[in-house]
Amino acid sequence: MSLQEPVSPVEESPTSTADRIADLAARHEEAVLLAEKKAADRQHTKGKLTARARIDLLLDPGSFVELDEFVRHRTVEGGIPRPYGDGVVTGHGTVDGRQVCVFSHDFTTLGGSMGEAFGSKVMKIYDFAMSVGCPVIGINDSGGARIQEGVRSIAYYTELGVRNVHSSGVIPQISLIMGPCAGGSVYSPAMTDFTVMVKDISYMFVTGPEVVSAVTGEKVTAEQLGGPAVHARVSGNAHYLGDDEQDAISWVQTLLGYLPSNNLDTPRSTTTTAIPASPDRTWPSTRSSPTASSRCTT
Repeated sequence: MSLQEPVSPVEESPTSTADRIADLAARHEEAVLLAEKKAADRQHTKGKLTARARIDLLLDPGSFVELDEFVRHRTVEGGIPRPYGDGVVTGHGTVDGRQVCVFSHDFTTLGGSMGEAFGSKVMKIYDFAMSVGCPVIGINDSGGARIQEGVRSIAYYTELGVRNVHSSGVIPQISLIMGPCAGGSVYSPAMTDFTVMVKDISYMFVTGPEVVSAVTGEKVTAEQLGGPAVHARVSGNAHYLGDDEQDAISWVQTLLGYLPSNNLDTPRSTTTTAIPASPDRTWPSTRSSPTASSRCTT
């Protein structure tokens, strides 16, 4: 069974160019338009944005190029649905004119859980980022591994960890935590260069409060166990705590302006005035900062 087997083509076997274009349009409508409407209805009631809306907010308008839009999982046991995209949106675009790669979990599709098809999409975008030398940004909103797929889903967390290690010091890795992330979905963000959380909606823990209570008998809330305040002030896993999703994404956009695209890239700004030899002298404020215009310069 192919990972890209169509769900409901216009015709069983389209042969003409017109039929194939119509088939593509039908798939796109199911994968993006209809799915986005359902996702918006569910996410907005929780005060959250959809996976695609987050990408649109992060990237320059019209710059996003999606990859593997029609990929689906191939699990037949359990009767789980087989939506296009398999719970993650991946692709590349620009931020202030600079190339970046991005993946965004869709919590409304199978809980944003990682399975074989999901994992292969994330690995592919990571490999692409390494090959072109650009930052990779992960927008995380996932319940962890997809249990229905067994060890195949867990194996992809190992593959993702390998890529985190190989990418370290080569390209910037940034994680946005945009929902309740548990289990395998929090291993990778802890290994990236920067992790951003959002007040009231972000959580990171290996196991949730219910499991902790069942195993140890300790009663603890999600906020106490892995809320944004805990990771920003105690564990140190979070480097910025956003007031809302827009604030968190805006901070990432600003952060990218200070970072090179890769370890071979030149610094984004230079100093033209030497630091005074005497500590009593004032150093003029001549250091340039990465404004929007300077960030667009390549």
